[in-house]
Amino acid sequence: MAVFEGTFTQTEPLRFALVIGRFNDLVTTKLLEGCQDCLKRHGVDVDPHGSQVDYIWVPGSFEVPVVARQLALSGRYDAIICLGAVIRGQTPHFDYVSSEVAKGIAAASFQTGVPVIFGILTTDSMQQALERAGIKSNHGWDYAMNALEMGSLMRKLRSNLNQPYPSDSQSLPPSLKSASVGDFSTAGEELA
Repeated sequence: MAVFEGTFTQTEPLRFALVIGRFNDLVTTKLLEGCQDCLKRHGVDVDPHGSQVDYIWVPGSFEVPVVARQLALSGRYDAIICLGAVIRGQTPHFDYVSSEVAKGIAAASFQTGVPVIFGILTTDSMQQALERAGIKSNHGWDYAMNALEMGSLMRKLRSNLNQPYPSDSQSLPPSLKSASVGDFSTAGEELA
């Protein structure tokens, strides 16, 4: 069998899309800076006019998933990084938005097979958001690392999974070598 892992080197062929929510842009621009710094230090050309990274700005975090899904469906990207900040207020709005954004980003990834990185801060205060966007550490860096690793891993998986599984009977366990299709259907019926 084999072991598959993503890497943080040989990034030249990788393409990324960054979907950034403008709402709470004091936070999201800092996340973007951390993300760009990481990608650049790992050999990715972060120039918006270059060939490796596209930047898509949306009004807020709630709009991120639909755009991320559309980008993933295009087949142009190895990974999509979603950046946003949802900060708790005095109404239940926070709960609805953060929940739906998380579900939407996960669905975009599941439905398309493209890694869609959840880089949406969900915090109780602006102070907490700023701490995670650069005052103490910048999670934008972490989100970029996730995208690098998952993008390279998925490339490896796609190239290896496209190769057919050995079909000769030597790869089958002895108990299955002589079994026919009919044997399995009757066995299944007996279990029912």
